[in-house]
Amino acid sequence: MKIRIGYGLGTRTPVEPAGFVELVDALERFGFDSLWLSERVAGPVPDPLIGLAVAAGRTRKLKLGTSVLVLPGRNPVLLAKELATLDLLSGGRLLPAFGLGIANAAEQQAFGVERSERAAWFDEALPLIRRLWTEDDVHHEGPRFRLDRVSVLPKPAQSPPDVWLGGRAASELRRVGRLGDGWLPSFCTPEEVARGRVVVEDAAAAAGRRLDPEHYGAMVFYVRSVLPDALVAALAARRPDADPAEIVMVGFEQVRSAVERFVDVGFSKFVVVPLEDPPSWEDELAEAAEALLGLQASPSEGQPAGAFSGTARPA
Repeated sequence: MKIRIGYGLGTRTPVEPAGFVELVDALERFGFDSLWLSERVAGPVPDPLIGLAVAAGRTRKLKLGTSVLVLPGRNPVLLAKELATLDLLSGGRLLPAFGLGIANAAEQQAFGVERSERAAWFDEALPLIRRLWTEDDVHHEGPRFRLDRVSVLPKPAQSPPDVWLGGRAASELRRVGRLGDGWLPSFCTPEEVARGRVVVEDAAAAAGRRLDPEHYGAMVFYVRSVLPDALVAALAARRPDADPAEIVMVGFEQVRSAVERFVDVGFSKFVVVPLEDPPSWEDELAEAAEALLGLQASPSEGQPAGAFSGTARPA
């Protein structure tokens, strides 16, 4: 397996301009695989597409991931254009990951789609975006979108970019199998993702597809010392069935151990996410690099360092 270690910002991590530049530059210099930015319209985090465009302009190797970009409510033609442009101008470094969006009143107002409609919107929009990335004359008649001889130019450098999906519910796992190129769940244990992978692969086989075995990953969340009470309460609301100590690591030694346990069940792509704002991104990433980057597979395996590789293909 080609193990890759990326680094992400969660939905509650505020980043000032100088701190963001420090983060991006250090990720590139230390050799992390990728930067992943989360979306929260009503939160303190930067818009993921704007933030990744800034990161693209400062780097040459760092992959650029969205974790995740809310798809329902966005115009698929305009989004296809934006993502294609970012992929082209970054030299094919885009790693789009899409989701339905959280159950939150402010977020729902921002995107203007009722939660009950989001899955159907997603299922229509994602295949349409892929067609816009690869075809020159797109015709589409659907319940939400109607296109007649629409082209998106320029095309992305990747043909097309691989699309990652998250989620843990059975319906979300089946969607990964039907529509996704990779699975990147969050707040999960290795045992849970091992079971979830079976559901993904069964759904992919039923749809006549196969996900690349290298395209299974996980987001690994951590704090530096102890889990704050507020965080424990938030985790209990999100995962009442889970022990917070099993889904949020304390310190980089636990992060490394968690990654190794995910590797043991066949997962190989990781996004490490701090749940606290560190005093210094330079110091934080230096320690993270020392603890984790030795796990990354070397470029001698035949793939450039910094690549989440593979694609979905017919079975």
